[in-house]
Amino acid sequence: MHYAALATDYDGTIAHDGAVDPPTIAALERLRASGRRLVLVTGRELPDLCRVMNRLDLFDRVVAENGGLLYRPETREECPLAEPPPAALVERLRERGVSPLSAGRVIVATWEPHETEVLAAIHDLGLEQQITFNKGAVMVLPAGVTKESGLRAALAELEIAPLNCAGVGDAENDLAMLELCGAKVAVANALASVRESADLVTAAARGAGVAELVDRLIATDLAEIDRAAPRRQVALAQGEDGGELLRIAAHRETMLLAGASGGGKTTVTVGLLERAAAAGLQFCVVDPEGDYDGMEQAVVEGTETQSPVVARVAELLRKTGANVTVSLLGVKLADRPAFLAELLPELLRLRARTGRPDFIAIDEAHHLFPQDADPAGTVLPTGLEGVLFITVRPQSVASRVLDLVGRIIAVGGEPGAALATFCRAAGLPEPQIAGALETGLLLTLSRDDPRPRRLRVIPGAALHRRHVRKYAEGTLSEDRSFYFRGADGRLNLRATNLAMFLALGDGVDAATWAFHRKRRDYSRWIGTAIKDADLAREIDAVEQDGSETDTARRAVRAAIERRYTLPA
Repeated sequence: MHYAALATDYDGTIAHDGAVDPPTIAALERLRASGRRLVLVTGRELPDLCRVMNRLDLFDRVVAENGGLLYRPETREECPLAEPPPAALVERLRERGVSPLSAGRVIVATWEPHETEVLAAIHDLGLEQQITFNKGAVMVLPAGVTKESGLRAALAELEIAPLNCAGVGDAENDLAMLELCGAKVAVANALASVRESADLVTAAARGAGVAELVDRLIATDLAEIDRAAPRRQVALAQGEDGGELLRIAAHRETMLLAGASGGGKTTVTVGLLERAAAAGLQFCVVDPEGDYDGMEQAVVEGTETQSPVVARVAELLRKTGANVTVSLLGVKLADRPAFLAELLPELLRLRARTGRPDFIAIDEAHHLFPQDADPAGTVLPTGLEGVLFITVRPQSVASRVLDLVGRIIAVGGEPGAALATFCRAAGLPEPQIAGALETGLLLTLSRDDPRPRRLRVIPGAALHRRHVRKYAEGTLSEDRSFYFRGADGRLNLRATNLAMFLALGDGVDAATWAFHRKRRDYSRWIGTAIKDADLAREIDAVEQDGSETDTARRAVRAAIERRYTLPA
């Protein structure tokens, strides 16, 4: 469930002539029964609202006075969101004969055509107040207080992000509130300006239109809106010639990214995650090898020596709204599938309550979901959305995962084999694709569009700042470290990161350095262990250019230092 809440206006939206009819009440009850939260956002003052609406218990929060007052129906607590109305303003308007006139906890309200007297009084008294209109109503509030600001406060208390809330309204004072929401809905009787800006206009008016929206939320979670609305999409890749973008609703897709080590999977993933974060989506990355701990958009839970804590991951996602990278470097290889079996259900429970995290990326999927595994439905439920599985061996991923995947993305060598694996699982015709892809390109197809598309990868900014601790100054595992041994094997100098590689490389004798150069060990290690194909190609060129050993050593150091920030 992506839309975990619905924010609705009162008059003209759920109410007609001040009253909410029984069918609309029943629709709101259905919405609550679906597990979603409900927020009422109105320009009315609370006593007046209580007089006309006796079912405020349906709402988790009520924002009254056009954003000025937050009300918690369960406890009947009132929380003003701004300072009380200036007594001098109320007195001046009374002196000018403005009627009707009311003053709430924050708001001062009257009707047209008294806006002229109101504006003059604000000017004469030198007050920082603003006027908001609502189909003839004139509302005076402190600067910055709107339905949008009030809804933002209500959603923060409910720990729901605005993009995970759908909003519905009918009048001009609803526009800012709707713009805040992930899905903007107008009832059929809404003003033209509201209808024109909406993602969806209901066929019915007022309460019947809201009931229509409720049933659509329950049935489809408005997925069709997200897939059609450009503002809810992020770019996956662009045309090979740098032209048209392929855009996807990342939080609605379940994808498999396949390719050999060094083929560009991290480049694709980091770019997609960065663009998702820029679009307001919250992501969580399960990172077995430390490939993503350099992303500025995310906090890291877990270290090389300490296992991540599931409760801590959930708390970071829920309370701070941060993106989270879950590092499994401190989890033994054999224990990682069991850890994920604990983490993933917790993420999905959190998503069911709050809509977040919107997007989950799981690296090393062939190990975390091996072919001989049979993940229970509670771990991988039917209809799973917003997940990217990443693997070097798609043929080794559990069939349950392949059954859920709607799109395959292939990079590097043998992309045809990866696409064929997915197509066989999906019952699609297998494309005939031979050869490897050039660096920076990908192939993709989906169940909805089985035609293979060759596109250019859009790299993320993080890949231009290769200061990832794991490679620059961290500790690579024994099987991924570089060993200076020499021709006779008399040495066994282990480089656990790039900084140590350069230090040892500067210190070993020329014959040892030249031995590994001749075997092209340096470029092979960079490509497989560091997973930097571009750097591997540059170093491979140095290994083969015939230059003197000392010249080649300096060239290798310079190439690495251009890409990575190493410790002094």
